[in-house]
Amino acid sequence: MPKHQLIVTILGTDNSGILSEIATTVSEAQCNILDSRQAIYGKEFSLTMIIEGTQSAITKAECILPALFQRLDLLSMMKRTSHHEKQNLAHLFNVEFSGEDAAGLIKEVTGFFAERQAMLSAFRQRTYKDKATGKDNMQCKFVVSLPPNENVDDLESDLMALFTSLNVTGKVQDTQKKDPNENVTSW
Repeated sequence: MPKHQLIVTILGTDNSGILSEIATTVSEAQCNILDSRQAIYGKEFSLTMIIEGTQSAITKAECILPALFQRLDLLSMMKRTSHHEKQNLAHLFNVEFSGEDAAGLIKEVTGFFAERQAMLSAFRQRTYKDKATGKDNMQCKFVVSLPPNENVDDLESDLMALFTSLNVTGKVQDTQKKDPNENVTSW
C-alpha cells in the first residue's frame, strides 16, 4: 500500500509532556514520525514533523491532531506532501559575517546561497551599538549545507568577494575541520 505523508507544524508554550502526547496521538492514528525538528525560544517552542501512513491513517491524523493541539493550546498547520527526502547534512559549513548594519545585507548573503542551491539550516542575527563609533553594527551566523557538486574553494572565494563588496568581514568554517582559533563562547 502506498505511503502518504503529512507535514505538521506546531507553535506554543513549552511544557513537559507535549511531545509525548503528540507522539502517542500520531501512533494512535497508525502513523509514524519520519523526521522532526524542534526549537525552543525562551518559554515558547516550535516543532515541525513529517508523519507517514496509509491514506486512511493520514486522514485520521488530520482529524484527531487538531483536537489535541487545541486542548494543549498550540497553534498548528498541516499540509499533505508527496515525498520526503532527508536533508543532506553530510557537508555543513558555519558562515559568519559582521559589520555596520545596512539594509539588504542579509538579502545579499542569503541570495548568494540560494543561487547555489545551498540550504540554510540555522540562522542567528544580532545588532548592537559600536561603543567606539556609536554606529549600529550587526553580526550574523548560519549553518549551510552545500550540494555535492559545489566546489567549496570557489564558493569560499566568491563569498569573501561578496563580503568585501558589502563592506563586512566574514569567514566560512567547514564543520568537519575544527578551527583552532574558534571562539566557543555564545552570544
